[in-house]
Amino acid sequence: MTADRAAEERTGRVFLTRVIEPGDDVGGRWLRLFGVPEVVRRLREGGDPLPGVNGTRWRGLLARAAHAEPEADLAAAREAGARFVCPGDAEWPAQLDDLGDGRPVGLWVRGRPGLRMWALRSVAVVGARACTEYGAHVAATLAAGLAEQGWVVVSGGAYGVDGAAHRGALAADGATVAVLASGVDQAYPRGHAALIDRIAQQGLVIGELPPGDHPTPRRFIVRNRVIAALTRGTVVVEAACRSGSLATARAAQRLGRFTMGVPGPVTSGRSAGVHELLRGEAVLVTDAADVVELVGGIGELAPPRRGPVLPRDLLDPDAATVLAALPAGRPAGPEEIAREARTTREEAVARLYELRALGYVERHDDGWKLTRQAMLPVGKDPHPP
Repeated sequence: MTADRAAEERTGRVFLTRVIEPGDDVGGRWLRLFGVPEVVRRLREGGDPLPGVNGTRWRGLLARAAHAEPEADLAAAREAGARFVCPGDAEWPAQLDDLGDGRPVGLWVRGRPGLRMWALRSVAVVGARACTEYGAHVAATLAAGLAEQGWVVVSGGAYGVDGAAHRGALAADGATVAVLASGVDQAYPRGHAALIDRIAQQGLVIGELPPGDHPTPRRFIVRNRVIAALTRGTVVVEAACRSGSLATARAAQRLGRFTMGVPGPVTSGRSAGVHELLRGEAVLVTDAADVVELVGGIGELAPPRRGPVLPRDLLDPDAATVLAALPAGRPAGPEEIAREARTTREEAVARLYELRALGYVERHDDGWKLTRQAMLPVGKDPHPP
């Protein structure tokens, strides 16, 4: 493609972000079948509708096209510190092409890092806007853990779980991306203006809509497909049955991405949507290590889960059997201990002296009793300050 043709394609796509709604499969089909310059020409000149739309919708598109000013949008983006990235650019994340005709016409990107490289190792963390304190804590901790392991945390910039995830990543000096349902120069929700500005300084703020455009309910839903496609997997932290975050998870499943869930209490309505996911293809996760084990490369395994290690876990089997034979809270004689351990008195006494040397038992007149150390997990100080 020549430089002039590339410039025409880019300007045309900027024009189309003002005319075609995000996620419009019909518009995407036009671009695939006719190419950007021809679609732009038809929309600018009017005439017969392109295939797949009726006369009313076509007239609406023409009205939008009449007011589209791509050069003004590019200037407004530069003023906001943003740039336009489209298919064919080195910065374009190829995984967005998995959306087919529904892929973005282009993306407005605010922030210094390169979007394509960041998206290669990214995870979405989304969930309830009206989350509980538990949900916010889990989202922040999960995001911080992912950031510490070099993963980019992607979310939607909303109240609740989204905001907690962004803050968790930022607090860990990590990377985070906010995908907005508005222009990247329009902080939404307003209460997150400072957070979104901080994300733009430390990470990336991206969106499909041109500068100045505001969100609508539908735009929030279609925005979620970008979050799903951009990332290796999606974690849903608390979600009611009608939560928009479930749309992100379902889009991820359609695209063959990993889906994971962290529910709250089983009695909470904010857990119902996550429980529904977990009954399907989603996987229960508890921390960043679980997430990385799913979405990461070979060898990135979560540590095994186990309870505290007790001293008796480190003993040889015979000594452990004698130790287990001692009753809790009272001394016992050698005969009783030998009987409970199913061994001889002599063997029991020999093991008891061995256990005393290790600090696990002590003599009480003619009997033996467990020490406090024998009850503590390994690493615990029996005499804290």
